[in-house]
Amino acid sequence: MIDISRIKAITLDLDDTLWPVWPTIHRAEQVLTDWLAHHAPATEALASQPRVKNAVRAEINARHADQAHDLSFLRLQSIRALLRQAGDPEHLAEPAFEVFFAERQRVDLYDDALPALAFWSHRYPVVALSNGNADVHRVGIGQHFHASVSAQSLGVAKPDVRIFEAAAQAAGVAPHEVLHIGDDAHMDCVGGLAAGMQVAWINREGHAWGHGENRPHLEVQDLRAICACWPEFS
Repeated sequence: MIDISRIKAITLDLDDTLWPVWPTIHRAEQVLTDWLAHHAPATEALASQPRVKNAVRAEINARHADQAHDLSFLRLQSIRALLRQAGDPEHLAEPAFEVFFAERQRVDLYDDALPALAFWSHRYPVVALSNGNADVHRVGIGQHFHASVSAQSLGVAKPDVRIFEAAAQAAGVAPHEVLHIGDDAHMDCVGGLAAGMQVAWINREGHAWGHGENRPHLEVQDLRAICACWPEFS
């Protein structure tokens, strides 16, 4: 169990912790496809071929392996490469990406997300800690966060302990005074434990733990079960 008396800050993963990410990404990709069909139809036709689209993404990921932490950069470069290959103007890459990115911020929060955020943010500094490119302010929940630390902004991604240490620093506390909450057993749990944090694993799908004997301090199916560790939560 987690030791509430030690907690002075909370770091919180975003994708698949506060909202399901893949419905959001699929919707954003469809909005991008619709935009390309109007502004760059040759690129849209090319991108509609999964083999071509996947090959372009793989080539971009390999060429920019040093930017693997920056999903926005990789997405932009993939769009630019498709435009180039289709013979469409490359300057369309930026507005095309912004169409995708704006829709990527339109998420459907889990029912337990806002009550948990309101409960914790009135008690602790809450820091968003994500490998993704969601923006809590554009999502509309920024008022609950003291700060945000992302792989894109820091240059390293979870489970690297440096990103957890940076999040603790952003909260103004030591890592052992942090409760980290996330859904990914490797990225969130292994990384947070290695950084010396208490860790709560949001295991909504009932996945098996496969990362050795050093387990999270708490494993639950939703955020309400973590909040229930505080006697005053109702």
